[in-house]
Amino acid sequence: MMEQVSRWLEQDPDPRTREELLQLIDSNNLDEINDRFSQRLEFGTAGLRGKVGCGPNRMNRFVIQQTATGLGRYLLQHISNAAQRGVVIGYDGRLDSQQFAYDTAGVLTALGIKVHLTHDVAATPIVAFGIKYFNAAAAVVVTASHNPPEYNGFKVYWENGAQIIPPHDSGIAAQIDIAAGQPITMMGLEEAESLQRLEWLRDDYYQAYRSTMNNSPLLHNNLATDNIGIAYTAMHGVGANMAETLLNDAGFSQVYSVKEQREPDGTFPTVNFPNPEEAGAMDMVIALAKQHDAEIACANDPDADRFAVAVKCNDGSYKMLTGDQVGCLFGHYLLSKTQANKQLVGNTIVSSSLLKKIALSTGAEYFQTLTGFKWLTNVAMTKETAEREFLFAYEEALGYTVGKAVWDKDGLSALVAFSQLTAELKQQGKTIWDQLETLYREHGVYVNAQRSIALAPNSPPIGELLRANPPSEIAGKRIEVIEDLKSLERITTGGNTEKIDLPASDVLIYHLDGGARVIVRPSGTEPKLKCYYEVIEPFPSDGEYKQVQANAISAMDKLVIEHQASLP
Repeated sequence: MMEQVSRWLEQDPDPRTREELLQLIDSNNLDEINDRFSQRLEFGTAGLRGKVGCGPNRMNRFVIQQTATGLGRYLLQHISNAAQRGVVIGYDGRLDSQQFAYDTAGVLTALGIKVHLTHDVAATPIVAFGIKYFNAAAAVVVTASHNPPEYNGFKVYWENGAQIIPPHDSGIAAQIDIAAGQPITMMGLEEAESLQRLEWLRDDYYQAYRSTMNNSPLLHNNLATDNIGIAYTAMHGVGANMAETLLNDAGFSQVYSVKEQREPDGTFPTVNFPNPEEAGAMDMVIALAKQHDAEIACANDPDADRFAVAVKCNDGSYKMLTGDQVGCLFGHYLLSKTQANKQLVGNTIVSSSLLKKIALSTGAEYFQTLTGFKWLTNVAMTKETAEREFLFAYEEALGYTVGKAVWDKDGLSALVAFSQLTAELKQQGKTIWDQLETLYREHGVYVNAQRSIALAPNSPPIGELLRANPPSEIAGKRIEVIEDLKSLERITTGGNTEKIDLPASDVLIYHLDGGARVIVRPSGTEPKLKCYYEVIEPFPSDGEYKQVQANAISAMDKLVIEHQASLP
């Protein structure tokens, strides 16, 4: 291994990571050196993501250059005219992001590939928008999204505008492995510009995204929009300028931005974890909403592809909506604005099945995919037809796409759409909570929860134990259907079997008597079991909302406790 370490020191282009490695050597920190050099950071369907530092198992300039080389060679081999069509590159506000983006541009232009490089930080959806805008071969966003400050990432989009899926992920990974054993060729950005291989994306490009969103029929409701207050935070990310601009364009004049979190800052000084789902992350924007008596307190994550919202309650407090609640509200709202029976909507297997009920009740077509937004948009493209146009998709982890100007989750357009929904309801004398109750009265109260269970590193695969001894009931409820996404079989209690049209994945889904659902999914990267739960509580015509909701929550608590106690 020390021979590998020595070669790294000779080739590493960054004096900071060379110095870091020399300190590890001087202190004889063999455990840390082994962690850095025992393997490469794995390139997968989300590209690369990991802690910044020296060595092949970290994010650093050398790893980025090798990754960009592998990506560039794969594009040249698999996409016609890839060099001329080019690659869009953008980056977030993390400490190393601009340098990583510049290194990527230097590698790709040296390979003869044209690069469209943002002149400043850019939200992930603004970069993804550029693929279709330029008819580019691919896009790269240097971002670690909502991960802690010590992380960074390299996110790759394919020519269709969506995140990469198999076989491209493994194909690019194979090229990266080859590049890691060869010298890296770079071109200076000034030379690339002089050779017309580099185009800087300046303000007119950002304005093209803005104009596209403003002209989207899905982001127009022609209602008075200055009657609601919106508190907003970019959470030290890159969303503020465009978020505030789009809200202003849509007519929202009472927008209050958290000043302390408005500007990009890769150290994230006011939050322990820059993820709107984490406890405390929304405290400052909720406090600002209370100060101005705003109807909603909204957040984008640091790269602005996710959207979170807390809504004012009758007592003046604010309560966070879950990703599923926002997704179902969006689904109902957008379908009501279109000819529903000509629309296509979808979500993931771990998201609420309420969206399916809403879609079917309006005549829309519904689809379901594996976990991850990459599946939602790639599958949507295959299912869209002239008779069924893609409208909307979401995943429970705060990801939403409204329309198809961006084939990925877009927290900026989601912010505008949710604000317009809130304004429309207020004009009707209703609140977001009233609208949720309306949906629940029609379809039942849907409650979803997720729990992660840490496992011992040497634990036997729980999925295989469950397959060997399948349960017949969970929490006293009979299992009516088991969906095994590894064998791609749907098995009923009567023993009938049918095939499932999804990519294979190590996931078990149990459908219980009464409509409840349990999903068991082992983590692919750490000793952890992820369990997803759904409870549906019927809503009697004379039922009291608070009581029905309390019954649903009680049923959920019972399901979680008893299921986890039953696991092998």
